[in-house]
Amino acid sequence: MVEEVRGGKVLLAEPFMLDPNFKRTAVLLCEHNKEGSLGFIMNKPLNMRIDELIEDFPEFDAEVFFGGPVQTDTVHYIHNVGNLLEDSTKVTHGVYLGGNFEKLKFLISSQLIQPANIRFFLGYSGWTEGQLGDEIAYGSWVMVDMDANYLFKTKPDDLWRQAMHNKGDAYSVIAEMPESSNLN
Repeated sequence: MVEEVRGGKVLLAEPFMLDPNFKRTAVLLCEHNKEGSLGFIMNKPLNMRIDELIEDFPEFDAEVFFGGPVQTDTVHYIHNVGNLLEDSTKVTHGVYLGGNFEKLKFLISSQLIQPANIRFFLGYSGWTEGQLGDEIAYGSWVMVDMDANYLFKTKPDDLWRQAMHNKGDAYSVIAEMPESSNLN
C-alpha cells in the first residue's frame, strides 16, 4: 500500500543518502500540491540563536535550524501556539507554520511563547512538481506520520533514529545502521 504524500507527514532520508544537505534528516513536509512541495529539516541545528540572527528580535534562547538548501537567506518558524498567533497555518495536530511576525515578537517579549513552543529555520526544503513523488518511488525517502513531540521534545541528534524506530518492523533495524557502510 502506497501512503499518500501530503503536508503533515515526515520524510526520513534513507540511511545511505549521499546528499550532505539531507543525510540522516527528518523533514517535516508542510505543503504538498500539484505545484510542488515545501518542508523543513527538523534535526540540523546551526548553533546560533534567533536573537543573534535578527537584529530587532527580543532576547530569546531559541536555536536556529537549517531548514534546507532553498532560500537560505529567509527565516521561517514552526510552533505549537496556533491559537495565539494569527495568520499561522495548521500543518497537523499541534503543529503550525508561520504567523504574524510582529505579534510573534510581542508574544515572546511577553513570555507567552517559550523556546519549547517554537523552532526557527534558515531556508527550506523544496521540490518541484512531481519531484518528491519520484524521489519517494525511487526509495530516497521513508514517509512517517508526524508527531509534534518530534519537533518540540525530541533531541535533534535522536530524531531520525527515533522516527525510524517508531515506523517499526525493518525500519527499526535501519535505524541502528551505522552512518558509514564501511563500519558494518
